Amino acid sequence: MNTQTTNEYRDLPLSLLTESKTNPRRTFEDDSLKELAESIRTQGVLSPLLVRPITEQGFEVVFGARRFRAAQIAEAATVPVRIKNLTDAEALEAQLIENLQRRDVHPLQEAQGFCALLNLEEPKYSIEQIAAKVGKSPAYVAQRIRLTELTAPVVEAFYAEEIGIGHALLLAKLQPDQQEKALSECFREEWAGAGNKPKRILLPVRHLQHWIEHQLMLLLKLAPFSKRDAQLVPAAGSCLECPKRTGHNRLLFADVQQDACTDPTCYAAKVEAQVQALIASKPKLVQISTSYGNLPEGSAAIPRNKYVEIEAQKPDTPEKAKRPEYKTCRFTTEAVVTYGSEKGVVRKVCANSDCPIHNPKKQPSKPSAAAKAEQEKQRREEALAKATGLRVLQTIVASVPVRLMKRDLLFMAENLLPLLDEVRLVMVARNRGIRPSEGQSVGKLLTAFIRKADEGELNRLAIEIVILLAARSQSDGGKVLKAAALTYNVNTDSIALKVKQEFTAREKAKQPQKVEAKPAVKAKKAA
Repeated sequence: MNTQTTNEYRDLPLSLLTESKTNPRRTFEDDSLKELAESIRTQGVLSPLLVRPITEQGFEVVFGARRFRAAQIAEAATVPVRIKNLTDAEALEAQLIENLQRRDVHPLQEAQGFCALLNLEEPKYSIEQIAAKVGKSPAYVAQRIRLTELTAPVVEAFYAEEIGIGHALLLAKLQPDQQEKALSECFREEWAGAGNKPKRILLPVRHLQHWIEHQLMLLLKLAPFSKRDAQLVPAAGSCLECPKRTGHNRLLFADVQQDACTDPTCYAAKVEAQVQALIASKPKLVQISTSYGNLPEGSAAIPRNKYVEIEAQKPDTPEKAKRPEYKTCRFTTEAVVTYGSEKGVVRKVCANSDCPIHNPKKQPSKPSAAAKAEQEKQRREEALAKATGLRVLQTIVASVPVRLMKRDLLFMAENLLPLLDEVRLVMVARNRGIRPSEGQSVGKLLTAFIRKADEGELNRLAIEIVILLAARSQSDGGKVLKAAALTYNVNTDSIALKVKQEFTAREKAKQPQKVEAKPAVKAKKAA
């Protein structure tokens, strides 16, 4: 290997040069290369390539790979070079800095360069040292390196410019099995006419950010298990040391305010382990479900309509104090949620069907004098409370401004939302790209969504809920929708026609194509 030359300029034959395998730039546009090759044919290579000696007669192109390729296309005999002795680390560092100065370098290629520096055996680089070398922040370098963990479909979409750098950085923070689903959430499909594929519209980065925060990230402050417990799931270890926890890696998750888990599979495993540990330590612990529906076969959980949950907070009004859920009884016991939302949470419940407090029997048909007096007293208190409430309502209404502000819209949305049943809640959520995973409460996700929504979104949400509620309460819900369409100048006939065309196109696409037989060609008669 030639170690004598330190910094020499000369012309070298192309046959003595080889491309560097560590060059961060891996892709070159064919048209651009051809244009450069044509320029080299007429004017030659104007700027020398930087090379380093690797054998007695051979040299490696540290940077200038594009000029080297174009010179090969142009069939040039030699190219001007600057020869410099560089170690592997120095060559890689030079390549990275040179490529960063280019406007057209792809973020993935930049990420591969950072990764190569980080993986060097000697010298050892930290993220902070790399950042100082290239004049970037440590967070910038850490987020770029994470791009190397994108799955193949996301990489393909990124190189094809179907998604931008903002989308790619968010997707790179996810687990590989989450990236494909999250990639689909980057787009909205629009009908493109019969026989055509739906047109994909790229949604803003903030839409993907909101979807990830509400669908994939799990707030650890709400976890039913201890973040410090390293033995709960030994293979996973403690949450405090886990790199998948947003609070552990602030360089990567600087935009995430609250401490959250980004691995739902691991989170679910810890919740299940916590449940099993509780049941093992307390074999008589009651198991409950937060779902009213059918439970899985063999489940020991009691459905929601078979128990009364005792409120942990003390009642703040005399009326609340009279409610069964604020009273304890001799049957009150601890229970753990083993099915449904909030799995792993321990609550106090009464599940005894004969409890006189939480499942009272019917009163005798002829009340005693004392009971009558109590009923009269209760009636008077209810009338007083009703009159007071009406007066308060009148005062509130009088205080409402002419033009509703965000606080007013937020109040409306938060109080209208609980009036929707599960089907309509899911409908409203899907209209906003919110799709809860198993065990997540759609109501809670929507509540979190509206607290971040702007005035325009709150206006639209309030009108949508009013339409749904009005349609549900009337025998002909279609009239409500028509009245709303008339109010907001919506052409229902045009929409109906378009939907009909879409259905027809889909049905036609499903039908097998008929192959028409070609008519036989008659033989020409001899003249």
